[in-house]
Amino acid sequence: MISTLGSFPSLYLATLLMLASTGLFNTYIALKLSADSVSAFWIGTMISAYYLGLVFGARVGHRLIIRVGHIRACAAAAVLSICSVLAQSLFDSLPIWIALRLIVGVAMSVQYIVIESWLHEQTENSHRGRVMSVYMVMSGCGTALGQLAITLYPTLDLRPLIFVALCQALSLLPMVLTQRKLPIAQLPAPVDFPYFFKIAPQALFTVFLAGNISASFYGLAAVFAVGQGLSTAQIALYTATSVIAGLMAQWPMGWLSDRVDRAKLIRNNAIVFTCIALLMWGWIDWPYWTMLIFAAGFGVIQFTFYALASGLANDRVSPDKRVGLAAVVLMTYGVGATIGPMVAGALMRAGGVNMLYVFSSVCALTLVMLMWRRHAPVSTSAPNTSNAPNSPSEPKS
Repeated sequence: MISTLGSFPSLYLATLLMLASTGLFNTYIALKLSADSVSAFWIGTMISAYYLGLVFGARVGHRLIIRVGHIRACAAAAVLSICSVLAQSLFDSLPIWIALRLIVGVAMSVQYIVIESWLHEQTENSHRGRVMSVYMVMSGCGTALGQLAITLYPTLDLRPLIFVALCQALSLLPMVLTQRKLPIAQLPAPVDFPYFFKIAPQALFTVFLAGNISASFYGLAAVFAVGQGLSTAQIALYTATSVIAGLMAQWPMGWLSDRVDRAKLIRNNAIVFTCIALLMWGWIDWPYWTMLIFAAGFGVIQFTFYALASGLANDRVSPDKRVGLAAVVLMTYGVGATIGPMVAGALMRAGGVNMLYVFSSVCALTLVMLMWRRHAPVSTSAPNTSNAPNSPSEPKS
């Protein structure tokens, strides 16, 4: 793991800081709006606006990277995100906050495309699971740190928004100062949805359902915990436990995915997730320590779906299509993540907070059925690593 971490240090550090900002904001907004007696539906809509921005941003990012390159595109997106977050401290209007959150989603999507396409282009198939696992570890660490940082602001004033903006600004530094060679220039080409859905349908369906599950958790787990009567500190620990468990599982799950069939691994994980989620339907009033165990189990599964699916999809494309695939993957995830919190929020308003896990278990069961189909063989064409002298097989000294 250390050698893989040393292969892309600037990209991993930027990811850590970016996700710290997102983790803090999502927890902050859920708690603040709940304290203001805003319904779970509107809280879910706020989170969905961010993920809808990911969908639009995927197309923007694809074109921007082709036009100005990876680093300039990332810098422009970070500036837009910082300005949008700071603008939220100037307004006390839910519609304006939703609109600004949409803009942040667009900007973050561009940054995700830059990092993920960069990682995949300069990684061999035999190392792809481990490289993406470290990427997801950094994502999980950043999210957990951001969620735990809410305990520094018990009054839920506007200071957390300043913290979010600072993390976004700092994420620029490792990107603009990196000494690693840039990815190969991308030729102008449209985002070819039919092509990618044809060669990697299972991977993209997994990404879609993972978006539903993860976004619902990020946006509404705090609302679920409030409904269970937990304190702010307990809520922070509950959500962070799930994220920390997920990041601890990334490396072993990535290592395993490089040695077994990725599609079968996704299917088996979905079966386990469905079984755990059934226990949270509200049939039993679980003690807090048991809820933490279940939260850890959810994290191990739900936060590894994306990396496994991304690796499965990238196993099947040539290097010149990496940016296009990254855009399609993010758009697919964004669509799922846009739908998930709104549907889960509506179900929670109608049937109680336990409906969050009813919704998640239905998504996981759907994934089990989809992954039972046979999948296309992995392409034997190796990715182009001629521009990556420090690839994971040859760690940077």
